Amino acid sequence: MARTSNIKYDWITIIYYVLLVFMGWLSIYGASYDFEHPAIFDFSQRAGKQFIWILTAFGIAGILLLIDDRIYNYFSYFIYGFTILLLIATIFVAQDIKGSRSWIVIGPISFQPAEIAKMSTSLALAKFMNTYGFKLRSWKNLIPLLVIVFIPLILIMLQNETGSALVFLSFFLMFYREGMNGIVLLIGALAAFFFVVVIRFSIVPIAFGTGTLGIVLAMTLIIVGQFIYAYFFVKNKKEALYLLGGSSLVALVAYLLSLKFKVNFNSVAFFTVLASCVYWMVMELKFRHKKFLYLSLISLGFSLFSFSSDYIFEKTLEPHQQTRIKVLLNMENDPMGAGYNINQSKIAIGSGGFWGKGFLNGTQTKLKYVPEQDTDFIFCTVGEEHGFVGSTIVLILYWLFLMRLISIAERQRETFNRVYAYCVVSIFFFHIMVNIGMVLGIMPVIGIPLPFFSYGGSSLWGFTILLFILLRLDASRFEHIH
Repeated sequence: MARTSNIKYDWITIIYYVLLVFMGWLSIYGASYDFEHPAIFDFSQRAGKQFIWILTAFGIAGILLLIDDRIYNYFSYFIYGFTILLLIATIFVAQDIKGSRSWIVIGPISFQPAEIAKMSTSLALAKFMNTYGFKLRSWKNLIPLLVIVFIPLILIMLQNETGSALVFLSFFLMFYREGMNGIVLLIGALAAFFFVVVIRFSIVPIAFGTGTLGIVLAMTLIIVGQFIYAYFFVKNKKEALYLLGGSSLVALVAYLLSLKFKVNFNSVAFFTVLASCVYWMVMELKFRHKKFLYLSLISLGFSLFSFSSDYIFEKTLEPHQQTRIKVLLNMENDPMGAGYNINQSKIAIGSGGFWGKGFLNGTQTKLKYVPEQDTDFIFCTVGEEHGFVGSTIVLILYWLFLMRLISIAERQRETFNRVYAYCVVSIFFFHIMVNIGMVLGIMPVIGIPLPFFSYGGSSLWGFTILLFILLRLDASRFEHIH
């Protein structure tokens, strides 16, 4: 154990934590309120059980603050390795709960190893990036980092727990802070955008030929992107205008031919992009700088990804996940099926108005219209009972909490502490953004909890462990000053 006499903990963050946990507990009580069992301390009900989880979480927090901070550094790889073994075992021993095999049940206690994996992966990344001479832009360093991230991600995917697996992509925000080229995040964002465009308009046929509007739009966007890059950024205006003129000519010829013959516009659009890539490779040989080489490779990559989007959507996603995305993109209207949760959540939040209906007065939640209303959709309870004002207060509190974590991260003297801190920031940000976006209907339903609000011991313990290891590392700034 560490000596505690001169340790200075960040009490502001601890206060935020306690406030969020307390507000979450009251929201769980409101969401799961039972007229036959109205007591908040009834341990047969959700609120009573959550109170026990809260007490144990406080106990875990206290223990973590007492442990010597150097242990987290020394045993990072051991903790990560143990977690990987636990994730592998979970695939084989976990019970099937709502299609997911991610819960280990021991007597009356059930927990998700995926929640602990976030912490152990953060420690392993911090340990590796703390090595002497580490540079993130080096492939020999980047590849091991990707392996550390994607091993638990894949294992959790195999448990059919897609939401928890996607959280691991948030580590790329930390990579960006630690020096990863911003083009990587841009490419990731553009890939998601192209995926949405192709899927959303894949059901819209070309009126004057064969093919789909999704592919044609994606290829058109690639050409437009090439033009903007060459004309405004590289300042090769003449070459950019040649590209635009040539592409427009191809489109015009294809349209005129479609008046007499059957033209596949998907093929026309793809070969136009392919020709543009060849064009930029020629420009690369002419001007001899790598800007056009990268443009060609990225354009070709996006075109191939666009054509594979339908396959990825149909073959890698589960049917219920496909339906959720289609409902979100207004490709399907399934108010009594996949869209039911979101529709009921919107109704609950909207019915709260400006001030809300009052604590325990929410009709949508009391009558159980919103499924999972005390877990993944807990925020709709806040919106219905406390309205716009209460929802805004919760969002402001989360914003202050995240800003405080960023402040803690920036003041760290050691790389290990700073990297771990930004891992924590990234995980919390991802959970808050996706969960609330999901409840508001602007993001697909992927089933991840809202930190400190959603019912459940695994998530509360996981977030508590993440946070209080950070607070212990932060306190060590004053202990090792000689």
